[in-house]
Amino acid sequence: MCLLFICFFLWIMRHVWVCCCRRADDIVHTYKHGFTGFAARLTAEEAKVIAKKPGVVSVFPDPNYQLHTTHSWDFLKYQTAVKIDSGPPSSAVSDGSYDTIIGILDTGIWPESESFNDKDMGPIPSRWKGTCMEAKDFNSSNCNRKIIGARFYKSSDDDSEYFTTRDVIGHGTHTSSTAAGSAVENASYYGVASGTAKGGSPNARIAMYKVCNPGGCAGSSILAAFDDAIVDGVDVLSLSLGAPSYAHIELNTDPIAIGAFHAVEQGILVVCSAGNDGPNGGTVVNTAPWIMTVAANTIDRDLESDVVLGGNKVIKGEGIHFGNVSKSPVYPLIHGKSAKSTDASESSARTCDYGSLDQEKVKGKIVLCENVDGSSYASSASDEVKSKGGIGCIFVDDRTRAVASAYGTFPTTVIDSKEAADIFSYINSTKDPVATILPTVTVEKFTPAPSVAYFSSRGPSSITRSILKPDITAPGVAILAAWTGKDTSISLEGKPPSQFNVISGTSMAAPHVTAVASLIKSLHPTWSPSAIRSAIMTTATQTNNDKGLITTETGAIATPYDTGAGELSTTASMQPGLVYETTATDYLNFICYYGFNVSTIKTISKSVPANFTCPEDSKLDLISTINYPSIGISGFKGNENKTVSRTVTNVGGDGVAVYTVSVETPPGFSIQVTPEKLQFTKDGEKLTYQVTVSAADSPKNDVFGALTWSNAKYKVRSPIVISSETSTTN
Repeated sequence: MCLLFICFFLWIMRHVWVCCCRRADDIVHTYKHGFTGFAARLTAEEAKVIAKKPGVVSVFPDPNYQLHTTHSWDFLKYQTAVKIDSGPPSSAVSDGSYDTIIGILDTGIWPESESFNDKDMGPIPSRWKGTCMEAKDFNSSNCNRKIIGARFYKSSDDDSEYFTTRDVIGHGTHTSSTAAGSAVENASYYGVASGTAKGGSPNARIAMYKVCNPGGCAGSSILAAFDDAIVDGVDVLSLSLGAPSYAHIELNTDPIAIGAFHAVEQGILVVCSAGNDGPNGGTVVNTAPWIMTVAANTIDRDLESDVVLGGNKVIKGEGIHFGNVSKSPVYPLIHGKSAKSTDASESSARTCDYGSLDQEKVKGKIVLCENVDGSSYASSASDEVKSKGGIGCIFVDDRTRAVASAYGTFPTTVIDSKEAADIFSYINSTKDPVATILPTVTVEKFTPAPSVAYFSSRGPSSITRSILKPDITAPGVAILAAWTGKDTSISLEGKPPSQFNVISGTSMAAPHVTAVASLIKSLHPTWSPSAIRSAIMTTATQTNNDKGLITTETGAIATPYDTGAGELSTTASMQPGLVYETTATDYLNFICYYGFNVSTIKTISKSVPANFTCPEDSKLDLISTINYPSIGISGFKGNENKTVSRTVTNVGGDGVAVYTVSVETPPGFSIQVTPEKLQFTKDGEKLTYQVTVSAADSPKNDVFGALTWSNAKYKVRSPIVISSETSTTN
């Protein structure tokens, strides 16, 4: 049997091996721009032989990754006190002095969408070296001054119908328009979430690298896209995809981590989604320190579909549906348990699992269903109720209450358990309970917002607790953006397909950060990827629109494992005052501390200094010392001091500047910063400080704090995470 393996090397193969498959397409991709390697069909034995060749970094099976599936910009602007469907603050929009190019690795793009019109855009930047690949349904004329690049990647396992950059899923079109879509007035999903849809960086150019199809996203294609994007000339790369959290893929076999490393070496910031495996801890993915990792939060727009009980008592619910039912409570209401089919369990009927309900008991009624086991969804319950002739479905789920999903024309809404208590009381105290489910309405200025989305993957990183992940959180719930123009699966009967869709995921959050990174790059074209990341992280906000701290889906105060440094700011990030620049040496040292030797590192990186050596006594504990905008101290023991240093660069533009430190110290700890004042004499100057952490006892759980350098103009905040020696990852 032949498998697809990815191989990395620095030597040029001058021999030909014999593959058992003997197919013309055994070599799937070759990588030559950012790194050297190939993807090929090999037997396991052939892969072992190649892995032993001098200069080979790694040989591993080709993994298959998954997708992490515009008012949000409005909300971010209000949050930072300076409106995201209507675009960023005008002060942040590029003056055109530097045209940023956003590369997006995704499912392709729908070029006819009005979100990709190039009205009033100037010529394509002369530095652009990319191409617009043609296919049976995608011509070079589909590219314009907005979509300046379009590539797709063939795999012999794919159906030939996917050999095109045209999007047949919708995901890539959605993420692209969120990041850099042109303004489209009166955009909505059949009237829901209406407004002007506009990307966060509307003047930026888009280069689409189609690496995903309905079957997933091949690692070999992802690497090929990185390789092309590096030579094409993109400024920022955005990936709303990744491995499932349970995979725990190592850095040297992770195509995203490998490709991102080489992109960052070439000055390209890589922004990735954190994954949708929350709310459990330790589920965050795309956690290499050279990647900017993005969690997801809600916005202040609620897509409300309320329940009205007999007596006109209103129960607030969440959902998108277009049901044509009476607004008066005239439909019989029944609990799923009371509508149980003969051979179903009570638990299954309460959840309204497939086949659990009795048609005679459900027909003509609204059914109350519950997420009994914590792993059920309203869509499945709704399908069961609908199939048995029900009128509507009320689903009880604290987890998904804040995340609106679409249910077509069948009335469906999600309520929380607190509100459900009133419905249960009503059913149990009424002989003939009745109800109705109202059509969806858009509620603006919903509070509290933001809160962390239940699905957003959480820290700590499985690689190391010494690097805080995720880095940042951004809007990722019920985001309106462009969609494919012929998707009948989201269409309402008798109406043309919607040109826009409302979906949720960290997939939606990542392009928000990509857009802001693009804006920063347009204002500061010489800034490094790490300086841009630092600007975004150190200016993040930690409060909601109720002037309280950001919370999780349960109402608990969020920690940096939920939000990273906080929620993205579209304004303060443009002028951060100070930046933490993580150097190439920092990243090389990280690889040393992680356990690789210099000879291996030199085959991974193209820019290792000739005199580079791994620091003596390299160990995981030293990862805390790399110049990251957050501070993670792992393996902390009681009755000891740990000291780390950080270096900041003055980018405030005022030359002379003085910053004073303030510290948020977790209970039971002492945090000393030396010096307590930073005095800069010029722009570009770098100053170093030390942070010493001490405590009488080891922490029983990971604890959190922060330090902030501030003056009258800027506040530069870094979260601090301290974990004990008993934590499972260092």
